[in-house]
Amino acid sequence: MVENVIYPAYIDADLTRRKGRRVPLDVAVENPTVDEIAKAVQQVGYDAVVERDKTYSREWEERGRVLVQGADDSSKNDIVQAVAAYVGILRD
Repeated sequence: MVENVIYPAYIDADLTRRKGRRVPLDVAVENPTVDEIAKAVQQVGYDAVVERDKTYSREWEERGRVLVQGADDSSKNDIVQAVAAYVGILRD
């Protein structure tokens, strides 16, 4: 079983691509939380496990990460794009 990892930095609009953002600015959101990401992962249709004590390698602060389980049929990029879109929808 493949687990994909999503860090908040992947969809953070305050970061540049060089600092870790993986989605376009029009899809990115400001200061995403692991709770929002986990909820969006579940909306997309996968299982989410939140790990709050993890740090992205390009950041100093501990913001956590979300493990996406059961996503064997999708690429990581597709999952991150869909999660970013859902976090934006959840905030509206």
